Amino acid sequence: MTRVAVLAVLGALAAGCGSAAGGSGQATVWVTRDRGHVVLHRAKVPSGLTAMQGLARVAKLETRYGGRYVRAVDGAKESGRRSWFYYVNGYLADRGAADYKLHAGDVEWWDFRAWRDPAQDPVVVGAFPEPFLHGYGGTVRPAIVVGSGPASRAVARRLRARLLPPGAAAPKGANVLVLSTGSPTSFRARLLGDGPGSPVRMTFTGDPSSLFRYRLRYSVP
Repeated sequence: MTRVAVLAVLGALAAGCGSAAGGSGQATVWVTRDRGHVVLHRAKVPSGLTAMQGLARVAKLETRYGGRYVRAVDGAKESGRRSWFYYVNGYLADRGAADYKLHAGDVEWWDFRAWRDPAQDPVVVGAFPEPFLHGYGGTVRPAIVVGSGPASRAVARRLRARLLPPGAAAPKGANVLVLSTGSPTSFRARLLGDGPGSPVRMTFTGDPSSLFRYRLRYSVP
C-alpha cells in the first residue's frame, strides 16, 4: 500500500473523532532530514493553526490534492521511497496536516526520509519530553517514571509523573519512562496501542540528565 493510500485510510478513520484545538499559546515546528540528523528549520508558530499552516509559516511548500498533501518542502521533493512524514509530540500523525489543529505546547515535526513501510516508526523519542507533557490532540495520558534515586525523582518532577520503583507494574493506559544507568547510552520508544495518542513505553539507559538536551533524532544512539 502506498503512503498516500495509508494516509487516506487513516484520515477516514480519524474523521469525526478529532478534538478541538485550541487555546492561546505557541506550538513548535521542526523540519529535518534523515530521521532528524539534519535540521533544516526550528520555529515557533501560534497554536490553533493546522499543521499544514504551521509548516507553511516556516518553509516553502509544494502540495497535492487541493493543498492537503505535502509533496516537497524547500525544494526537497518526494521521489520513489523518499517522502515527507510528520509527527506530533513524537507520534506519527494519523490524519492529513490540513486536519490536525495545533495545541499550545505541541511539537510538529516534519522529516524527509527513506521508508520501507510508510507506517514504520509510529512513535519516536526525539521530541522528548513529549508526549508526556502534551499528549496528542489535546489529550494527555497519566505519566509514570520507573527508576530510583535523585535523578529519577528529578525526571519525574519535570514530567509531572508518578515515580515507581524498578520492577513495579505501571497502571494500564499510562505513558511510561523506564530509567536505568549504564552504557552505551540508548533511548527507545514503543507504541502500546493502535495509533497516535495510545500509551507509549520509553526505555532510557544512561545519564538521566542528558534526557532533556536538544536531540532531534528518532532514536539514540
